[in-house]
Amino acid sequence: MQALWMLLGAAFFATMGVCVKFASAYFNAYELVFYRGLVGMVFLAFIARQKRVSLLTRYPGMHAWRSFVGVISLTAWFYAIANLPLATAMTLNYMSGVWVAAFLVGGSLINWSAQDGRSAWSQGPLALTVLTGFAGVVMMLRPTIEQNQIFAGLIGLMSGFVAAFAYMQVMALGRIGEPETRTVFYFAIGTAIAGALGMSWAGVSEWNWTHAIWLLPVGLFASLGQLCMTRAYSKGATLVVANLQYSGIVFAALYSLLLFGDDIPFIGWAGMVLIIASGMVATLLRARAAPNAPAEEH
Repeated sequence: MQALWMLLGAAFFATMGVCVKFASAYFNAYELVFYRGLVGMVFLAFIARQKRVSLLTRYPGMHAWRSFVGVISLTAWFYAIANLPLATAMTLNYMSGVWVAAFLVGGSLINWSAQDGRSAWSQGPLALTVLTGFAGVVMMLRPTIEQNQIFAGLIGLMSGFVAAFAYMQVMALGRIGEPETRTVFYFAIGTAIAGALGMSWAGVSEWNWTHAIWLLPVGLFASLGQLCMTRAYSKGATLVVANLQYSGIVFAALYSLLLFGDDIPFIGWAGMVLIIASGMVATLLRARAAPNAPAEEH
């Protein structure tokens, strides 16, 4: 059953990406972030009331930091979705798992000492996995260079980098027992506040109800995706569940081809496969060191 929740969550996130892609033609990234948070707040408050989950927390500082890094990642991701093929933007964001592996390798090297010769070499497989993931990034970004989309590609890569910090904070919140509904709710609050601040600087687009209809599913699908993925992990963090999160890239690729007619060259698809493979291997290697690590969220 955990696997089904993960597949459903990945499908929700990919569908959210479709709605962001359509809405980005009429609203800037900050507006999308704001409405994603606003809709999420209302929806999650309703869910919390139905489940009788208190939204009061004893860890406001931890939620604030999770929201801070999460909002940066989300804004960068929305910008990338608006300016890149959906499959490319989704894949670059899912690099967060490889970035976490890179942090682990870096931490091991920093703490390495000559007296412990095995500590550095023990991270060899994980380091190779990280390098493979970055090779995939280079392959994916090459088509964007040819199409003058390199800036959007780098922003998409940054979204995955910052998402790694959000992942580690979600992991910390899970360890102290915060319910998934509460964690996602506070992230929605932070998203709405950050989006409103961004709108005060970037401006507000002309309102049109025909265009605004895309804003509602952005928030709904994002919240549903987070709840499904967090539930999948809370019922037992298994390697199958962890690896199935990458099915979101497959869903996004299908949307790219069927809805947007995106032309992704062979080298781009090959890079996507490398990133998925490296993410799965990194998940396996990390699970051996920390078998109870919880979900990554978007």
